[in-house]
Amino acid sequence: MTDLHPIPEPRKTLTHANCVVSTPLGYRPLHLDLHVPPGDGPFPVVLWLHGGGWMTGSRVWTVDQQFHERMVARGYAVADVDYRLALEATYPAQQADIDAAIHWLRHHASALRIDPGRFAVLGESAGGQLAAIAGLTGTGDTAIQAVILWYGPSDLSTLRDQDDPFTNPAILLGGPLSERTAFARLASPLHNIHPDAPPFLLVHGTEDETVPFAAAVRFAEALRAEGVRCDVLPVEGAGHVFTGASVEVGTLTEAGADFLDDVFNRLRLDAGRGALQ
Repeated sequence: MTDLHPIPEPRKTLTHANCVVSTPLGYRPLHLDLHVPPGDGPFPVVLWLHGGGWMTGSRVWTVDQQFHERMVARGYAVADVDYRLALEATYPAQQADIDAAIHWLRHHASALRIDPGRFAVLGESAGGQLAAIAGLTGTGDTAIQAVILWYGPSDLSTLRDQDDPFTNPAILLGGPLSERTAFARLASPLHNIHPDAPPFLLVHGTEDETVPFAAAVRFAEALRAEGVRCDVLPVEGAGHVFTGASVEVGTLTEAGADFLDDVFNRLRLDAGRGALQ
């Protein structure tokens, strides 16, 4: 018997639904949903990238069921972004999809009441890998000013089962990882770090067995070695998707908003100093 998904709750914060951001030839159109606070703005925007091992999920999946309400109340617009799953297209199609969403949002920023100079990405699990890559590789119209990772993998080249062609990462990359080491490094945030990368916040369960906490520590150390700000928020006792966490997931959303407040305030102050010079 098939398990049926429940009827979704109305999304009270939703401002623009089903926005087509790209139409890759031979594939379905890709959409985003945008939640914008009331008022004139312009508001900073957070792109939400869902998890699911690159194999499942959609833009409407959230870990914190009050995520949009919390972020909108803090003055942040939220864009729920679609990307092609691994059985639809192999990497780097997913990276292209995220870039297309960023480009579309920035192009329409004035009409959408969002600030083109304050773009952040927040990804969970597989979406975290995509969020980090977006932050590390974006330039010009696809540039990102802050990145938040919830238990995202940072190094695909060292994952388990390197010779298995049927693991999720192998399907994402088009074959066994042992045969695609260079390609896996290209898709790995750890191997794309540079001194001009935006600030990062890593929120990670200390008991995560899917993406070990030690991997987050290693990624943070590598970012800091290049002079990039990287804050780490350990979630004590939590496994993957924050299962067993000792705190409510809403507090982690709020911590992310605190981080973004600080990053964007510093950007504003730096811009002000530059204007005076």
